[in-house]
Amino acid sequence: MNLPFSKTRRIGNTLYLSGEIGFGADGTVPAGIEAQTRNIFDRIKATLEAEELSLANVVSATCYLTDVSDFAEFNRVYAEYFSDPLPVRTTVQSGLMIDAKVEITVIAEV
Repeated sequence: MNLPFSKTRRIGNTLYLSGEIGFGADGTVPAGIEAQTRNIFDRIKATLEAEELSLANVVSATCYLTDVSDFAEFNRVYAEYFSDPLPVRTTVQSGLMIDAKVEITVIAEV
């Protein structure tokens, strides 16, 4: 499918990644905030690695949760993927275009 956006965009020393949904290898979205969040970070890590970067290069994350009651579990899983200096982060409750619990987009320093 030809999508009307770029997965990544590099401008100067900054890499912008499009939002990721927690699709599994089979193309489905698993149930539960933990599984979806882990899948998202696996996808983000793979995209960063293709650019010869890692999660340590992430300086900003914007996170969209569909249910505020998932925040504590989401935050616990999110914290496993980053160390100091932590990226800045915005987390909001939002509807998504597909039936998923979370979407995350990041900006990385090259």
